[in-house]
Amino acid sequence: MEKSSAVLIHGGAVGTVGSTMASQYLVVALAVFSSFTQVVIEASSWWSLGMNPMNPMNPVQMSEVYIIGAQPLCSQLAGLSQGQKKLCQLYQDHMQFIGEGAKTGIKECQYQFRHRRWNCSTVDNNSVFGRVMQIGSRETAFTYAVSAAGVVNAMSRACREGELSSCGCSRAARPKDLPRDWLWGGCGDNIEYGYRFAKEFVDARERERVYQRGSYESARIMMNLHNNEAGRRTVYNLADVACKCHGVSGSCSLKTCWLQLADFRKVGDALKEKYDSAAAMKLNSRGKLVQVNSRFNAPTIHDLVYIDPSPDYCVRNESTGSLGTQGRLCNKTSEGMDGCELMCCGRGYDQFKTVQRERCHCKFHWCCYVKCKLCTEIVDQFVCK
Repeated sequence: MEKSSAVLIHGGAVGTVGSTMASQYLVVALAVFSSFTQVVIEASSWWSLGMNPMNPMNPVQMSEVYIIGAQPLCSQLAGLSQGQKKLCQLYQDHMQFIGEGAKTGIKECQYQFRHRRWNCSTVDNNSVFGRVMQIGSRETAFTYAVSAAGVVNAMSRACREGELSSCGCSRAARPKDLPRDWLWGGCGDNIEYGYRFAKEFVDARERERVYQRGSYESARIMMNLHNNEAGRRTVYNLADVACKCHGVSGSCSLKTCWLQLADFRKVGDALKEKYDSAAAMKLNSRGKLVQVNSRFNAPTIHDLVYIDPSPDYCVRNESTGSLGTQGRLCNKTSEGMDGCELMCCGRGYDQFKTVQRERCHCKFHWCCYVKCKLCTEIVDQFVCK
């Protein structure tokens, strides 16, 4: 940018020819600036709502900001698209739970990839995962899916707990296979509302972008929307009926049942399986995503898809956003991805000893407490070179 500006100033000092050259350079400079702006926009995301609530860039979880009205709150939130800001203004009380959903998704991503070369590390409070999300890889596919799932989970629970003014307990129809003498009621998780609002909010950023058909950007939009939907449907499909017994002395003569979300770890496990079997896609001549290998079954709306190969996560690379595996702990005895051979990418590892303290020899004392001793142990640890 500085070089272009210097040329423009120099060009302005000469006659008509210089003015023409200046105009040409201006067009180029504007194109470069537009590209730079796009990168900046891509670098911020609504995922930042799930980061440290004490971060000044994320006031969404600070209760005191609600007294100043919706407009100031929404304008303070980093990473929201114009459509998401409008939803924020209309549903201000929802934003805390959007943040909780993002946080749930980030934590689950880090759990599922804790033993992988790419471990879903957050690099800052604004872009969250950094430049690695600009690549349409299977890791990006998982991240979009699990974060969308996190929002469905958080919004559905918030409805059930009476935290939101626009929804309440689930109104799901009684399952046909529920025994006749069991009552269908209670206060279930409102998955229908959670699904609808999550779809409207999370997909808003992608739907308001317009790119030429057949371009890489249009392929990324289709990929992101597909994976968002896969994440939401995973939460929806894993929800199940929960029941509670009523009766004298636990006789369970009567049962009350309701719809309940699955534990989010179960959602994460299911999405991790979808990650392992994700389908590689490409654009066809009509600008649609089609499977690269047509011999395999076409992916359904429940599957994850990606359009780019994963970058090399072994070494640090600023351009791809890879943090590398240098300094990562590894398991010397494992032959899996957490093993030193694979985690360290053949570079070897260093061994050191560390002191670990943990509670031990715990005893229950009547009545009613548990007393433990503090044990110290020296253990070997291994770190990638």
